[in-house]
Amino acid sequence: MTEKIWPNSETSKCRKRLEKFSKGDGVDLGYAGDPIVKTAITVDLPSGPYGCVFGEHPQNLHGDATKLHWFQDGVLDYVYASHLLEDFTPEEIPKIVEEWLRVVKVGGYVVIYCPDERAYREHCWKAGSVPNAAHKNESFGLKFLVEILEKAANLKDLYEIAHTIELTDDYCFDLVLKKLWRVEWK
Repeated sequence: MTEKIWPNSETSKCRKRLEKFSKGDGVDLGYAGDPIVKTAITVDLPSGPYGCVFGEHPQNLHGDATKLHWFQDGVLDYVYASHLLEDFTPEEIPKIVEEWLRVVKVGGYVVIYCPDERAYREHCWKAGSVPNAAHKNESFGLKFLVEILEKAANLKDLYEIAHTIELTDDYCFDLVLKKLWRVEWK
């Protein structure tokens, strides 16, 4: 059976740019049926508005992207998350990213692809659609996210920014963090 690539998924828009950071063993969080690469371990909620609702690629793990209890420290080459962090508050985001960095090897990547909320709302307005009510902050975007991460004491010196694009694919941004060194995780 040939696996279908979903041409209209959010991940399909950024795959050519971001799959180079998704090599080796990794996880695609909130994948909704279309993983960044075929070999990614796929994680999504078991049901509900963000559960796996389309696609032929199997969902490997059911659960919450904020707690990657399946994985030991430093065992993955990458963590990929598309359209996920905008559903959390600025207070929650640093702990979530810290958890993602925990499971990534030194030199590995946390690959984030999210909507710029202002551009997203404008896109929805022009399309005559209603913006996603789960998005927590009207200011969410690349600069907003980078500022939150830079202010987080728990993330200090754990990563460097390896790649960014501020606005692409109509209303999204790319942020790739490279893990710098190993620490003892709590």
